[in-house]
Amino acid sequence: MTTGDHEERVTTAAPDEARDAPSAAPYSVVVPTIGRPCLDACLRALAEEAVPPPREIFLVDDRRDAGAPLDVTAAGALADRITVLVTGGRGPAAARNAGLSHVATPWAVFLDDDVQVCPGWGTLLAHDLAQAGPGIAGVQGRLTVPLPDDRRPTDWERCTAGLEDAAWATADMAYRTETVRRAGGFDERFPRAFREDADLALRLMSGGWTLARGTRSTLHPVRPADRWVSVRTQRGNADDALMNRLHGPDWWTRADAPRGRLPGHLAVTAAGLAAAVLALAGRRRAGAVAGTLWAAGTAQFAWARIAPGPRTAAEVATMLGTSVVIPPLAVLHRGLGGVRHRRAAAWGGTG
Repeated sequence: MTTGDHEERVTTAAPDEARDAPSAAPYSVVVPTIGRPCLDACLRALAEEAVPPPREIFLVDDRRDAGAPLDVTAAGALADRITVLVTGGRGPAAARNAGLSHVATPWAVFLDDDVQVCPGWGTLLAHDLAQAGPGIAGVQGRLTVPLPDDRRPTDWERCTAGLEDAAWATADMAYRTETVRRAGGFDERFPRAFREDADLALRLMSGGWTLARGTRSTLHPVRPADRWVSVRTQRGNADDALMNRLHGPDWWTRADAPRGRLPGHLAVTAAGLAAAVLALAGRRRAGAVAGTLWAAGTAQFAWARIAPGPRTAAEVATMLGTSVVIPPLAVLHRGLGGVRHRRAAAWGGTG
């Protein structure tokens, strides 16, 4: 069926305790997707491990040009529980909201299309939900990012591996349906799969709710990416500007999020601009000093990325090239985001 849509508390329990869990709470699954090949593996794993099964699965097709219908045969016996919703490229936050609006169960489990639930996931999910007291709004799954055994991970692989420690990542996150609805759902001003999960979590916690870590596990493979992926991810600096506006400058601490390198990028970019301006003004000595500072900062940034990696010729070349352009792009996106969101008010939902 296809329709258009035109203080964190950590709770844990040993996996074998799941066998003694009470009867499973009804749940539905929401999967936003842009039709990537990884969707098949996601649906296949869900079909194998979602026992007890979800009442419904809302597969939200967020391709800008949907084209051919999504193939859901990999879902096997769960295929007849799938409803496909079409959102037309509005972003993962809007896609999740579209799915959430159709959920009729007490719990909505959000999965990304590039994850694979692990053995026993359904049983452990039932245990996680049964253990969630009345003050717990959501229970997060435990993410595992497989890395190569025969070499050190690349910059992109290490970036993806950071999801293992991420708080409230919607790659596998179960929320009380009505609680999230009353909170307004996901803020659709976050156009990427970045910060929209932390924003929702902070809003819920500011309302007195608690979030928990569950016992179920989900695999998050490193998806293929070209050498410029780290450059494109700098767009997320605009989302950080929105987070600052909505939650204040200390949101990093409350969201348990890494601060990143923006202060260093600001310094390197300023040095580079100063070198260019001074050179044009004929102040060669001062320009040389600024240029040296820019080169030193860029080299330090590049080495910080090269040192823990495999140090192959391709990886080193990628790190050198991207380390030159990342600082100014990060600063640019942060500045544009600050301007764009300077009057942003609290998210009120989609109406």
